[in-house]
Formats: sequence, C-alpha cells, structure tokens
Amino acid sequence: MSQHKFLFEIGLEEVPAQYVRNAVNQLKALVENFLTENRLTFENVETFATPRRLTVRVNGLADKQTDFSEVAKGPAKRIAQDEEGNWTKAAQGFARGKGASVEDIYFEEVKGEEYVFIEISNPGSPAADILQNIVTVIDHMSFPVSMHWASYDVKYIRPIHWMVALLDDQVLPLTFLNLTASNVSRGHRYLGDQAVTIADADAYEAALAKEFVIVNQDERKALIEQQINQLASENDYQIDIDEDLLEEVTQIVEYPTAFIGNFDEKYLELPDEVLITSMKNHQRYFYVKDQAGNLLPLFLAVRNGNAEYLDNVRKGNQKVLTARLEDGFFFVNEDKTKTIQDFQDRLAKVTFHAEIGTLQEKMTRTGQIAQYLAEKWSDEFADAQAEDIIRTAEIYKFDLVTGIVDEFSELQGVMGEKYALEFGETPAVATAIREHYMPISADGELPASQLGKLFAVSDKLDSVISFFNINRIPSGSNDPFALRRQTSGIVRILIENELTFDWKTDIISILQTVYDIQDQDRLLQLQTALSQFVNDRLKAILNDQEIRYDIADAVLQSRSNDILTKLAASKVLQEASSKSSFKETLEAWNRILNLGKKARELNVENAIIDESRFETESEVALFNSAKGLEMTNDMQDNYNQLEALTPIITEFFDHNMVFAEEQTVQNNRLAILSLIAQAILILADTNRINTK
Repeated sequence: MSQHKFLFEIGLEEVPAQYVRNAVNQLKALVENFLTENRLTFENVETFATPRRLTVRVNGLADKQTDFSEVAKGPAKRIAQDEEGNWTKAAQGFARGKGASVEDIYFEEVKGEEYVFIEISNPGSPAADILQNIVTVIDHMSFPVSMHWASYDVKYIRPIHWMVALLDDQVLPLTFLNLTASNVSRGHRYLGDQAVTIADADAYEAALAKEFVIVNQDERKALIEQQINQLASENDYQIDIDEDLLEEVTQIVEYPTAFIGNFDEKYLELPDEVLITSMKNHQRYFYVKDQAGNLLPLFLAVRNGNAEYLDNVRKGNQKVLTARLEDGFFFVNEDKTKTIQDFQDRLAKVTFHAEIGTLQEKMTRTGQIAQYLAEKWSDEFADAQAEDIIRTAEIYKFDLVTGIVDEFSELQGVMGEKYALEFGETPAVATAIREHYMPISADGELPASQLGKLFAVSDKLDSVISFFNINRIPSGSNDPFALRRQTSGIVRILIENELTFDWKTDIISILQTVYDIQDQDRLLQLQTALSQFVNDRLKAILNDQEIRYDIADAVLQSRSNDILTKLAASKVLQEASSKSSFKETLEAWNRILNLGKKARELNVENAIIDESRFETESEVALFNSAKGLEMTNDMQDNYNQLEALTPIITEFFDHNMVFAEEQTVQNNRLAILSLIAQAILILADTNRINTK
C-alpha cells in the first residue's frame, strides 16, 4: 500500500501571538483523532503556524481506510423469532442497526442458548473520500477568545479567509462556510504574492519561503535567536533572551529581521524596571546591557519583514518607545514630590470591591490576619519585628495610587519597594511590599523574606475570605477575581515553608475576630466552603507529585484540616501501597471505618466503655491497643502504629460479634472501634483506596 502526504492550511486574519502555538497543537490533536476514528493510518502529523495560518501536514497517510469486520451478537433466538419462525421487530431492528438485513442473521449457541449473530464487513474507503469531512475539526476547536464575522453563526479566534487542502498534488475541494479549499495560499501581507500556488504537499515550506513566510514556527524562533546573538556578538552587548518574549515575537512575525534601536541617555535615570517594562511588556523589545550588566540606551526589536527600509522602521520604533519612556519620566518625577502618607490617604477613597469596601479596609483586615499568623508562627517568624508588621499593614498597597503604577500596572509591588526605600522605610517593609504579590503565576517565584511570606498569605487569604463572604465563589471556569490562583499561592507558600494552618479552627477564629462573623451556621458554611476550595487546590498539587488519584482522594477526606498533614499522609500511603501487607491492612481498617460510621449513626461513638463487660481476650487486647494509640503530626509513625493493629483487629473480628444481643456489650465494641476509626481518619478515609 503506497503512502501519501496531506496538507491542510487554515488562513486567517492575524491571531493574537499568545494563542498561535496552542491553536495549532489543538488542530494537530483533532486531526490525529479524526484520522484514527476513521481508520486512516499515518506516520506522524507536522505543524506549521504563523499569525495568519494554522497548518498540519500528515505524513505516511494510507491509501484508504483499514478494512473493518466484526461479529455482532444480538438477542436470543427466542426473542428474535416468534413461534412461527418469523423475524420479530427486535431482530429486524438489530440487523438494521448493523447496516444489514435479517437475511444476514445466523445463530450460534452460547452457554446453552442460541443467539442471533451478524458478520459485518466494511471495506475501507479511499483516503480522499474520508478527508472530505476533515473540515469538521474546525468546528471542534475552542479558544479563550473567539468572534463572529459576517453573518455566520460560527465563532472562531479570527475570521477565516482561505483554505488549502492537498493530498499529495491533488486538490481536495473541501468546503467550510463560503470557502472552498484550493492549492492557493497567501504570502507575506506586504512583501509576498497574495496568491501562492502550492504544487504539492511537500512543496509547502519552500513555496511560502519565496514569498517571505517562514511557516515553521520553531525555525522562525531559531532564526530570531540567531540574529539576536549575532548582533550581541558584533557589538559586544549582553542581550538576555527571555523565553516568553521570544515565543511571543516568534508568533507576531512571518519573516523576522532583528535590528538595534536607541533612545536618549537621559532615560537611564529611570529605574531599570520602568525601562525594561516599557521595552519588554509594552513594545516587545529585548533590552540591551553592557558587559558589566548595566542597561544601555538601546533596544533590540524584530521586524515582520526584510532589511529594506530598516532605518525608517528603526526611527518609527524609537519614536514610539520614547513616548512611553517620557510618560515614565513624568510619572516618576511627579511621584517623588509626594510622601507615602499622601498615597496612604488616597487608599481610603479607592474601592477594592463595591460589596467589600476600600483598599484601606482591606489592608486593615490583612494586618489583623498577619498579626494572628505571626503569633501562630512565632517560631518560624521570630525575626519579623512587630513594628514592621504594623507598618507593612498600613502602607503595603500604597504604590497602587502612584502615577507610575497607574500607567505601568505591571510594576505594582516593584515600584512600591523602590519608593518605600527612597521614602525611608525599612528594607524588610519594602521587600514585603514587593513580595506580597508572589506568586504571580501557577509556578511563579515564592516570597523569600519572613515579612513577605506573612503578607503574601495574609493578603490572599483576605481576598478569598472576603469574596466567599459575599458569595462570589468561583464556579466552572469562571474566576474573575483569580481566587483559585491566590489560593494555590497560599497552599504553595505553606508547603514550601512547612507552615501549619488548620483550615477549620484557624479559619473560624479569623472569621470571628477579623470579620466579626458570630452566627454558628454561617461560620460552618463559610469554613466548609473554604476548606473544600483549598482541598481542590491541594488535589492538583498531589497530582503534580504523582500521588495515586485514589490515595489523594482518601487523604483529602481525612479528619485533618492541615495541608502539611494531608501531604505527608499521602506520601506515607503511596509508599506503603507497594508493601505486600497493604491490602490486608486496609481491609482491616476499612472494616473498622464502616463500623465506626455505624457507631456515629447509633450515637454511641463516645459511649463510656465498661471494661467489666468484656467477654473475650481479643476484645481486651483491642481495647488496650486502642488506648495505647498516640496519634501525632508524624504520619509515618501514625501509619506504623495503626498497621501494627492489623492482626489484633483480625483476631477481634474472628472471635467477637460486634452487634451482640446485650446492648452494653454492643456499645462497648462499637466505642472501641470508633476510637480506632478516628485514628485512621487522621491519615485518610481508606475506604476510598483501591485495594484490587
């Protein structure tokens, strides 16, 4: 069987750079699924992408589908035929559903009874016929943002303007909306031909390269990196190649040309962060340093085009950057005419959220939480000065109302630290102002200073509690206030620094003292919701650490409300799961847990145990063992103690009827089992662990 190549290009208006790679990877996965589901074998699928096109090329594609055959079993003969041997509706429906007729039915005996069977044979169709439906993958793509265009109901990331579909050199005239696929693509918007004929699927890259389009995104990225390194080497510059910026620039251009521009040296008086943010975040430029690591009045940009008229392009970019730097210059100088007190006074007039209050009120609550945590973690934060905690709480958001942060929002915290030092605040307070935002992403850097850790947790905790308190709880993918990210940040900081926090007693205490919530039902409702929310974040972390899903589920249902305990228990159980005795141990524990639940239902879990009514030695042995359990924060020790009970538990069940006729004896036994059940639940609800 010969093999083929199939090229499929979707031509669009410019796609936002941050979505290009994910979009083409999604297209690849959908095409692979389509081919597999339609029994078309292939070797691999290549991807190509620019801001104006998403393309896949299937290599080693089979001539036709693989042939399909199966034997389908239907109803019993007594159901398929009536007493006179006529086919019933059940038999007719079965045959019709298999694309056959009753004439194709035959009978075979299975376990003493005859059943209907049909042999289905479906020869494979040519690949060209099957590929006519591959446009369905377009409808199955999803994006963070999409749009309608013209009068179509279809939503897509950007309007689609052309399609190319080639099976080797054969055009497949696929149709989508008002478009029919052809072998004609489009070159660079300004430098290339707007009608580029692709001779065959193999000629794709070369044909577009002639028209100033490098379709291979990794080749484009490598070319940009090579150009940057060459300019740096020729001029003795240091140019840090930020991977995220490199990826973004790669997905902005179709034909890259890197060049150096400059700006007035007076702007070097600005803080480096303002300069770098202006260049990197706002203009997508790479900043340039000398060999000593000092910023130079230069930038490196990447043009979407060739080297022609490059001086004009350079001047245009310099003009735009100068305007941004002039703004920065103005706002920094304006801010320096104020005091922290001036900014602090403004915070009382800035609304954090209409139903929650002002930024000043948020800072006050955060300060109270910080005080609570500082006392709780006094050993870990012995170096955190009480006056620094008070001062940080008073000012840590002040830079949000500065001119520079209003103009350059990415610099919140960063400029707060710089300004705080200039205004005479202690280094610890200044650092905390910057670090309290950390981490700013799922795997972002964590705060390093004691005060930074304290306020990073406290500020995020206030946000989460405040929004939960007004019932703004994230649901589905909706999380407008980034509460999931903030809670994940809290969890990461607690784990990284081994900080204990009880998501029941500590949360209730904070709700009562900081938020003045005294109603017991409301307290329990909020605490439960917050605890579950944290469990969901911890579940993701356990998954990242490759904890078995059933062990993670069991641990999350434990009695413990501290994430460090849950994390430790998950690791202990994961390691123990490889032991030959694990299954026997869990089976014994699970019998205990099931009866412990029954004890709660009968309200005898805390019944006073009457030792004079013990009837067997095994009952005495189990009671003494239960009394001897000393559960601590050491999950390995807890596991070892409970594992040692396995033979004693087995012996007890072998010689005692728990639900004895005598009520006192029954209550005795349920109460003993309940003691052990509570100890097991410190580790996990082991009923949820798969022992098969």
